[in-house]
Amino acid sequence: MDVKRDDLRRPSRKAQQSEATLALLIAESRRLFAERGYAGVGTEEIVRAAGVTRGALYHHFGGKKDLFRAAFEDVERDLAQRVAARAATGGDPLEALHAGVQAFLDACEDPAVQRIALIDAPSVLGWEQWREIDLKYGFGLMQGALQAAMEAGLIERQPVRALAHLLLGGLDEAALLVARADDHGQTRREVGHAIARHLDALRAPRRE
Repeated sequence: MDVKRDDLRRPSRKAQQSEATLALLIAESRRLFAERGYAGVGTEEIVRAAGVTRGALYHHFGGKKDLFRAAFEDVERDLAQRVAARAATGGDPLEALHAGVQAFLDACEDPAVQRIALIDAPSVLGWEQWREIDLKYGFGLMQGALQAAMEAGLIERQPVRALAHLLLGGLDEAALLVARADDHGQTRREVGHAIARHLDALRAPRRE
């Protein structure tokens, strides 16, 4: 039987349908969790919104908590892409770091990031799992930006891994502060200015 190589690489119709169902479940759960929070959404509503059966949900996930984790990872993945895209507009590595950090703080006012990533995820998944996923998507970006700035002579050389952890810890605290604020962006502006000054303080002194 003559089977083309491309046909062997192409996913089967069943696999394509399974992937489409998975994507629908994550997208609809993400939308609903962002609107009303983890406690305010049931699995029956999610499968109804996605147009699939409960069996389809339990084929892909162990339950509501597993589905929430997938929605959280989806939010984190999108957030990392947004931060990286803004960072790419920086003129030098330190400006890129500034831009990426401000993009992250802007995203903290996004309902999905606020509710799923910053308010519900730590309590639903537990601090350890929340931190593990947060580092999975954010640590590489932060460490890479700091390393580039050091190699460009914009930040004094120092243990980059330790510095990345310290800055991410501060950013996580700032994100939680912004997410819980209800002051028409005042907290966001104050936090943005404070972090910008902190990053500027890392700048290596100019050599005469």
